[in-house]
Amino acid sequence: MKDNKWSDYLWIVEITYLVLGFFNILFAWLGMIFFVTPLLISSIKGNKSYCNKYCGRGQLFATLGKQLSRNKPLPKFMRTSYFRYGFLTFFMIMFLNMVFTTYLVFAGTSNLSEALTILWTFKLPWAFANTIDVVPWVAQYAFGFYSVMMTSTIIGMTTMVLFKPRGFCVYCPMGTMTQGICKLKNKGAL
Repeated sequence: MKDNKWSDYLWIVEITYLVLGFFNILFAWLGMIFFVTPLLISSIKGNKSYCNKYCGRGQLFATLGKQLSRNKPLPKFMRTSYFRYGFLTFFMIMFLNMVFTTYLVFAGTSNLSEALTILWTFKLPWAFANTIDVVPWVAQYAFGFYSVMMTSTIIGMTTMVLFKPRGFCVYCPMGTMTQGICKLKNKGAL
């Protein structure tokens, strides 16, 4: 029998993060931990230990996938480096768009958009707790970041159901970035 470690339960952190965002969008800022930590670990250690041991999202997909996945292999094109880097490029463009939108709100040239944008297409109006006094750009970043996190979760869940439980990990933008960092680190470029 396997002894469980604290890191085996990080999928609970992932669920907690997603749920907290429903109650107050400002909790979306906590997602920066999921964004920065893998990059730091791969930069320091030169490996993908975050993806393999500490990724709560991957653990969530593995846990749910035991019951929900068809357990089919990913299509060959989704396993290519072209797809991985293309998906990363697309995600980074969407991320930069989110940052630019936040900048426009910060600069006062655009108003706060109290909506989640799911799958870069569907805008869902979101009740924002006006009782919290926060500058609009802070809330705008939260809406944008939570939209990115929800979109990637939906894509990952769809991949989990249609293919293998951790199929999303094959083309996950964070995994692709950490892999690139590891390659540079191991070549001595970092």
